[in-house]
Amino acid sequence: MKFTKKLSILVCSLTTAFLHTAVITNTYKSAAQAEEQNLITNGGFETDPLVDPNDATTSNPTITGWTKSGDPLDTTLIKISNFPKSGNQGLSFGGFSALSYISQTIPTVKHQYYKLTYYLASTEDTSDANNKFQVFIGGKKVDVDKDIAFQDYTPYTLYFQAKGALTEIKFGCRVKSAYLYMDDVSVQALPEQ
Repeated sequence: MKFTKKLSILVCSLTTAFLHTAVITNTYKSAAQAEEQNLITNGGFETDPLVDPNDATTSNPTITGWTKSGDPLDTTLIKISNFPKSGNQGLSFGGFSALSYISQTIPTVKHQYYKLTYYLASTEDTSDANNKFQVFIGGKKVDVDKDIAFQDYTPYTLYFQAKGALTEIKFGCRVKSAYLYMDDVSVQALPEQ
């Protein structure tokens, strides 16, 4: 009888330990899954609907996850557009007097390496191209493009090392005669080497 009681306690303990291990193991993402996660909120600009899907010139002031800054006249021209790279919507930049900005602060791990990817298109004619597009990471200007003539969505990739627990991703733009469009913004952690 004592043997049966000890055996049932042992089996019960082993079964409980196995179940706890299975449950705990399944609750965490693998390192590969964590590295593939996009840290940008609303990088495809799909969260907020167009104010009028039939009129892309009707500005939607709401861009969830992003903060606009700069001259108020120019920031009103940063809006959701119906000219996407993927999905149904993208973002258009149309500020013409000064640089206007859109930014987002993301969680990062100090000293971890990351990859920022975005797609940029221009509708400016080659002869009239008079624009400037800047990228800032953690407050530091890391890329400047000037006079981007007509181009379909083109991928851009920048790599950076986080300096702290939070990192600001910021885009600045000025366009004199047409629009620049951005879509599919992502930041992903790179595997540790």
